[in-house]
Amino acid sequence: MYEALQTGRRLALRCAALALVCLLCAGPSADAAEVSTGTRMLVPVGHTVGIKLFSRGVLVVKLSEGGTPAKECGLQTGDVIVSCGGTSVNSTEQFQSLLQENGQSPTDLQVRRGDQSVTLSVSPEQNEQGQYSIGAWIRDSMAGIGTVTYYDPETGDFGALGHGITDTDTALLMPFSSGSVLPSTVKAVKKGTAGSAGELRGDFDLTQDIGTLSANTTSGIFGTAETCPETWNSSQALPAASASEIQEGPAQILSNVEGDTVRSYDIEILNVNCGAADGREMVISVTDPELIAATGGIVQGMSGSPILQNGKIVGAVTHVLLNDPTKGYGISIENMLAASA
Repeated sequence: MYEALQTGRRLALRCAALALVCLLCAGPSADAAEVSTGTRMLVPVGHTVGIKLFSRGVLVVKLSEGGTPAKECGLQTGDVIVSCGGTSVNSTEQFQSLLQENGQSPTDLQVRRGDQSVTLSVSPEQNEQGQYSIGAWIRDSMAGIGTVTYYDPETGDFGALGHGITDTDTALLMPFSSGSVLPSTVKAVKKGTAGSAGELRGDFDLTQDIGTLSANTTSGIFGTAETCPETWNSSQALPAASASEIQEGPAQILSNVEGDTVRSYDIEILNVNCGAADGREMVISVTDPELIAATGGIVQGMSGSPILQNGKIVGAVTHVLLNDPTKGYGISIENMLAASA
């Protein structure tokens, strides 16, 4: 979090409520060009990546206690400040500079509140350090580890997570400006237990981009690969199934829970509810004893793991049940692709 007059930038990954997991998709194969009429051929990846996301404007995540200029002008948690005194806001540092230039004179804040645009007039005050502030904590970026679901060898496009990146404090979808994905390696696993979400822990290289992000949606994050890692090239392209093709019964997920290795693990699709909100179109259960032994089931960092059934990509892992980490939810690949358009 950032107070409105602080310097520096803090990166924090938000993996949605209930423990979410992200994995990368495997890259193109020699058969990738063999695309059936009307069927999109995608490479299921299942490998982790580092994710950097920068917001459009700055998100208000908390208001300071007591009477503050932010409260007096009507600013609310969840508001996105897009301009200050007529100047577009693109980072916490820049917003701080604008406040210092303005001083204590009243200035207009252009705010996006849901689907509405609101103009507020705020009069900054000096704090104990002599800097002007309004008493609002703000955020402009997030970073962490996630998983790529698919890679399209025809276009270079990819999709990941199966859910959006949301702010840690407000649980709101992070307003998207730009972002990228980076190489990542899993170093350790915190196993999930009943009532406590597990997580993948790893490193990613901030100096090297695999590709750029183009959207942050409730159905996943999407972008285009600039380079194709070898870990994206280890699987054959498969047809993307329609939601109506998903069946209750055995299936598999591809996940990277150790080092750079992507493996197939057995799961069971317990229930199908196509069109359900929040990436809960499938109820799934991990049945593979090796995955349960390694992670306890579904953990943070696995959301986005591609779900395969009957030789097709049917969806991606999205959430875990906190009271039973062997069970969770999945979104259909049909809805992910619709959100990427």
